[in-house]
Amino acid sequence: MTSSAMNEDEAPRRLNSLEDRNAIVESALEAAIRRGDFDDLPGLGRPLTGLHNSDDPDWWVKQKMEQEEISGVAPAAFQLRKENAVLDDTLDAFISESDARDYLAGFNERVRAAIMDIRTGPPIFTPPRDVEKEIAAWRERRAAQRSAATTNPPPAPTEGQGEERVDGPPRRWWQKRWWQGTRG
Repeated sequence: MTSSAMNEDEAPRRLNSLEDRNAIVESALEAAIRRGDFDDLPGLGRPLTGLHNSDDPDWWVKQKMEQEEISGVAPAAFQLRKENAVLDDTLDAFISESDARDYLAGFNERVRAAIMDIRTGPPIFTPPRDVEKEIAAWRERRAAQRSAATTNPPPAPTEGQGEERVDGPPRRWWQKRWWQGTRG
């Protein structure tokens, strides 16, 4: 038999076979180890946290999101439900009525966009809010806060407090020290 006859009997070797890929990866890892690319990595010698305590295949994604403090990546239904639950508190943080109206308009637009979105995901049960009713409730809450503030004034300063400056905002600690040092 000639060498050409032998080559015809053997199955042709695929260049992209699993064995070839494994060999390429192994050689790249060995070269990186020889170069010292894996020396002094953060967490060297410590086990990966969360590796064996969960059956969740996306445990590492969730861990990275916690480390990077990434939020707001939930489906629209969950985000809107959460936003709807704290909407009154969010509105109470606004000082002007126009800002509260703008926020409500944006909230309603996000709800309508989520309802019209045809992609898969949990259903949207959050209804759009009636802007006029919400603004009326916002006004009532603000009036109640103002009346509570007038009936319960802040406590009067005790001796030694608030005596330094009456004509403006209180001085910061560095301003006090600088000012006290120049007086003599």
